[in-house]
Amino acid sequence: MSLLTFAFVLIGAALIFDFLNGFHDAANSVATVVTTRVLTPRQAVLWAAFFNFVAAFFFGTTVAKTISEKLVDPQVVDLNVIFGALVGAVVWDLLTWWWALPTSSSHAVISGLAGAAIAKAGWGALLLKGWVPVLAFLVLSPIIGMVLGWSFMTAIAWLTRHAERHAAERRFRHLQLLSAGLYSLGHGTNDAQKTMGIIVAILAATGHEAWSQPNPEGFRGLGGQHEVAWWIVLSCHGAMALGTMAGGWRIVQTVGSRITPYLRPVGGFSAELAAATSIAFATLAHVPISTTHAIGGAVSGVGATRGLHAVRWIWGKRIAWAWVLTFPGAALIGAAGYALARFGLGPFVH
Repeated sequence: MSLLTFAFVLIGAALIFDFLNGFHDAANSVATVVTTRVLTPRQAVLWAAFFNFVAAFFFGTTVAKTISEKLVDPQVVDLNVIFGALVGAVVWDLLTWWWALPTSSSHAVISGLAGAAIAKAGWGALLLKGWVPVLAFLVLSPIIGMVLGWSFMTAIAWLTRHAERHAAERRFRHLQLLSAGLYSLGHGTNDAQKTMGIIVAILAATGHEAWSQPNPEGFRGLGGQHEVAWWIVLSCHGAMALGTMAGGWRIVQTVGSRITPYLRPVGGFSAELAAATSIAFATLAHVPISTTHAIGGAVSGVGATRGLHAVRWIWGKRIAWAWVLTFPGAALIGAAGYALARFGLGPFVH
């Protein structure tokens, strides 16, 4: 198999990961709107998939640049390292899907990349400065989501304290369509860019970086300059949208009702708006965050407005452990994937 053929195989594998990212994270996009019965499951995934795709035209592609250039020394990254990163991300996503845990696909792919790079060149392969905001938002994103979820829910409860209950509920059923769309827009904008970064790295590793460059006369996007070719942008968003349409229903119940059983349309609206705000902030800061962490924290914050007893913290504890274990888990699988590519597939690639 030629090096270029192997590169195209890896691009296909990256798009499969992107599909699985949408599949795995579909629950986060639709859990609240399904749990509150604003939309049926089929309607919800179509709504989320639509916004996952149109996110291609917002915010630019600066997160993709962070993935491809600022976490691991580009001189270390070759096709074997990228193979290991994708193996780590895909296997970890499938395992946590099977365990019904809403972990981070974003952290899985960057952990797999780090593990494969360390297996090749040691700890010096990591660019520590680039990891600082990623690790900071590992802690900050659920906290920000929780604080915003609690704040939005508290403010809305005070503003509607004199409103007739059923009328207010009908109003927020409509508003939740907007908040669910905004969350899915943020999810597509931030998460699809991880795969874009991987594809850019594949092309750079084979000397075809020019294929990833945008047409200087092309469309800039509504939210910023696109620094990646449009064929990469649209294929990544398309793969994620298809994965979202397939849905990851094993995780819906965990996010939608196991964290707190008191989610109503007003709570769903508050949680989705809080998570969308957190994701937009991180995307504008060029940081690849976990959209899973943002929505999990926001749902917990909404539940906490009824008192700490209203949140099933045991599920929060299990999810938090899954988040923490993602880094070493995906990294170890990524290192094993690198070894497989280097010593198993290496003789067949020339």
